[in-house]
Amino acid sequence: MPGAQIIDGKARAQRLRAEVALGAAEFAARHGRAPGLAVVLVGDDPASHVYVRNKGLATVEAGMKSIEHRLPATAPQADLLALIETLNTDPSIDGILVQLPLPAQINADQVIAAIDPAKDVDGFHPVNAGNLAIGQPALVPCTPSGCLRLIEEALGNISGLEALVIGRSAIVGKPMAALLLAKSATVTIAHSRTHDLPGHVARADIVVAAVGLPEMVRGEWLKPGACVIDVGINRIAGENGKSKLVGDVHFASAVARAGYITPVPGGVGPMTIACLLANTLAAAKARQI
Repeated sequence: MPGAQIIDGKARAQRLRAEVALGAAEFAARHGRAPGLAVVLVGDDPASHVYVRNKGLATVEAGMKSIEHRLPATAPQADLLALIETLNTDPSIDGILVQLPLPAQINADQVIAAIDPAKDVDGFHPVNAGNLAIGQPALVPCTPSGCLRLIEEALGNISGLEALVIGRSAIVGKPMAALLLAKSATVTIAHSRTHDLPGHVARADIVVAAVGLPEMVRGEWLKPGACVIDVGINRIAGENGKSKLVGDVHFASAVARAGYITPVPGGVGPMTIACLLANTLAAAKARQI
C-alpha cells in the first residue's frame, strides 16, 4: 500500500494563526484595544526562554498585545502569586500563561490554581479541567486542542472511531481523551505500564502518542490506514555524534503502514502556539460578553 499522508502541522498552524489575526483585528475595532496575553517566566531555563520568545513573537504577529514578566530563579512563591493577582485584575489582560517548569521552591499546582480560570489560556486550571471532563465549555490545553484539529482535518467526522491515547498526563493525555470523547470517538487511555500495548494499537483508527519514550510505538503495531498523531519530542544520539529529534512513534516503520501521520518536528509542535493564540482570542471575547 502507498505510504501515509504526512500531516503538515506548520501549514495548518499558519492557517489558524491567520484566522486568529482576523479575529483579533475585529476585536480591536469593536472594543478599542487588542486582546492581551501576559506570559510569566521564572528563572533562566534556556528552553523556556526560547518558548517565551516564540510565543511573544507569534502574539504580536497575530495583532495582539504581548506582555512579558520575568522573575529571578530565586523569587519566592509569594512574589509570583502577587503578580498573578495583579494580572487577574488587569482589564487589558485576557490571557495569563505561567511558563513551566517552575523552580523547586514554587508549587506549580498552587500557582495554576491562582490564575483566573477565565484567563487560563493554558487550560490547566482545575475549573477548566473539570469543565472539559464533564463536557462544559472550557479553555482547553493547547497541545491536545491542536491534535484534535489535525485529526479532524485528516479524517473529518470521527464519531464512532476507535481512538487510543498513549499517555495519561494532565497536560496532554487526559484532556486529549476528553476531547475525543466529546466528538463521540470510542476512547482508550494507555500508558507505559499497559499490558499488550501492541494489541491496543492494532485496534485503533486514531493513535495519539504522548508518553515521552522515543520511538516506542512501532509501525508494525498499527492498524493499516490509522491516523497517527505523535506528540513526543525526544532528543537522541544521531549520526556523526550529533543529536536529533524523534517522536514517540518510530516514523520510518509507521509511515509505511499508517494512513495519516504527523512528523517530528513540524507536526503537533506548531499547533500548540497557534492554539494558545486561539485561546487568548476566545478568552478576550468571552470576557466582553
